[in-house]
Amino acid sequence: MTASALNLLTDIPGLAVGHATDQRLGSGVTAVLFDRPTIAAVHVGGGAPGTRDTALLGGDATVERVDAIVLSGGSTFGLDAAGGVQAWLREQGRGQVFAGLPIPLAPQAILFDLLNGGDKDWGRFPPYRDLGYAAARAAAPGGFALGSVGAGTGATTATVKGGLGSASGVTASGHRVAAIVAVNAVGSPLVGDGPHFWAAPFEEGAEFGGLGLPRRFTPDDLRPRLKGGAPTATTIGLVVTDAVLSKAQAKRLAIMADDGLARAVLPAHAPTDGDTVFAAATGARPGADLAALGHLATLVMARAIARGVHAATALPWAGAQPSWRDRFGG
Repeated sequence: MTASALNLLTDIPGLAVGHATDQRLGSGVTAVLFDRPTIAAVHVGGGAPGTRDTALLGGDATVERVDAIVLSGGSTFGLDAAGGVQAWLREQGRGQVFAGLPIPLAPQAILFDLLNGGDKDWGRFPPYRDLGYAAARAAAPGGFALGSVGAGTGATTATVKGGLGSASGVTASGHRVAAIVAVNAVGSPLVGDGPHFWAAPFEEGAEFGGLGLPRRFTPDDLRPRLKGGAPTATTIGLVVTDAVLSKAQAKRLAIMADDGLARAVLPAHAPTDGDTVFAAATGARPGADLAALGHLATLVMARAIARGVHAATALPWAGAQPSWRDRFGG
């Protein structure tokens, strides 16, 4: 179950990823666009989620396929981003036809990054619709940036700067699974005060430093490390496979991918977290074992979280949370 090709979500054929990053705002948007309507589901593990159109993905809902998934900063202000993604898709003639009218479907999750020191004095209307449009317009197959970009721009954790991460892998049967995630956790991705990552057992090569786990764990390593003050949390992500799955099976994949979040961040799914994981299946390759896909989804989500934190850089102003690289080098 090694990493494949770029070690990014775009190792799955049939999708594109785009970022819109506003360093002055200290926030941004990431859009994942599917080449054709794609089976999708969602699992919400956190106690304070912020989402748009996720009811469409429920098991009792009629709609099975979506055109895009949107990840954004901005708390509930950021929910405008999906409107921008929809606008770009509509201009391209994209969308599923309802009563003769094509309507692009772009479910979304947001994270809280309003207290990271950026300039949030945006006037009457928040900028996220325009950022969503820009992210969709920038979407492309192939490589994309990790760290303090897109939805991970303003992300933080309890110990070091958060960010946007991605990772991929291949099952023994040849099915691909990949994850993308914006890490803005109320907990910590690090063992104790670092530098080791909780996701270390799942690392491929030295994709987030190659440090492994510490030789021993102390009681201090295991005590909870939490953001103080107002709730400023939520880790949001998406796992995609090229397998043929039903909507119910995609839901199970999302649940198992969420286990990867809980292995990479401690604690996870807290009362002030809005942890949300989407899952999608492009259906290009039949014959998958769902348990094997879910196992790999757990691993790639954990790795993506550590990669996002490892690649992050501090926001460009005094008092911004230091990054892993600021604290530990490399």
